Amino acid sequence: MNMNFDLGDLRAFVAVAELGSFRAAADSIHLSQPALSRRVEKLEIALGVRLFERTTRSVSLTAVGKDFSRKARTLLDDLENSLLSMHEVAASQVGEVVIACVPSAVYYFLPNVLRAYREQYPKIRVRIIDDSANAVLESVARGEADFGINIIGTQEPAIDFQVILKESFVAACRRDHPLAKKRKVTWAELGQHDFMTVDKSSGNRLLMDLALANTDVRLSWCYEARHVSTLLGMVETGLGVAVVPRLSMPQGEHATLTSVQLVEPSVDRTVGLIRRRGHELPPSARQLYQMIEKTSPRRSRQ
Repeated sequence: MNMNFDLGDLRAFVAVAELGSFRAAADSIHLSQPALSRRVEKLEIALGVRLFERTTRSVSLTAVGKDFSRKARTLLDDLENSLLSMHEVAASQVGEVVIACVPSAVYYFLPNVLRAYREQYPKIRVRIIDDSANAVLESVARGEADFGINIIGTQEPAIDFQVILKESFVAACRRDHPLAKKRKVTWAELGQHDFMTVDKSSGNRLLMDLALANTDVRLSWCYEARHVSTLLGMVETGLGVAVVPRLSMPQGEHATLTSVQLVEPSVDRTVGLIRRRGHELPPSARQLYQMIEKTSPRRSRQ
C-alpha cells in the first residue's frame, strides 16, 4: 500500500467530512477548491479506498469514509494536544483566548479550569465577556469570542451547541423567610410574597416565561433587575423572593440565603458550550474548550 500522504491531506479530508462540502471545506482551511480536491484524491489513492461518494450536487462519506473520519479527527486532536502540552511550547505560547459566558456560569465552570490552564500556558491571556445570553450568542456568532458558555443557541443553524449541564430553577429566599421552611414551593405560592425577577432581556426570563405560558400562573413582580447576582443581593437584604438557576446560588452553606425546589411547573435550563459551526478553533482556544468540556458534569443538578 502506498502511504504517501501528510497531515495536510488529513486536514483536508476531515474538513470535507465535517462540512459536507468541498467549497466550504476549502474556505475553512484557506485552500483553493482544486487544491483541496487533489489532497483528498491523494489520500484516497494512498489508502486504496474511496472515502466520498460525489455527485454534481452533493458529497457524502462512504461507509469506510465514515469510520476513517472519526479516526482521522482523533489523530489530529491527539497530535495537536500533544504539541500544546509540550513544556517548550507551553513556555513560549503567547496570545489571547476570548470566552463569552453568561454570568451565572462563570463562577461554576471557569475558576478551576482557568487555574489549570494558566499553569500549562502562562503566557496566554484569557478574556471573559460576561453578559446576557443573547449578547453571548451574538459575540460568538460574530466571531468576537472564540467560543461561549450559554443557555441558548440550540436552534441556531450557524452555532454548534454542546450540552455540558442541565439544571433546575429554584426559589431563592432568606433563611428566615416563611418559604425557607418548605421542601417545595409552587409558582402560585410565590405570588403571595414580594416577587422579584430578571428583566425581559435575560435568557433566564425567556425560559421562565415560556414555561409559564401554558399555565394559569400570572406573577406580578415588585422589583426587576438585569442580572441574577443583583436579584440575590436584593433577596439577601430581605426585599423579597426570586426565581434563579440553581447554578447561581452560593456554593456550600450560606449564612443568609437558601433555595427551595420549585414545582408546578418545574423549570429547567440547559447550559452548553457554543461555537461557530464550520470554524476551527485556534489551538489555544480549542485546548481550553476541551478542558471545560471534560471537567463539566453532563447531568441534572437536583
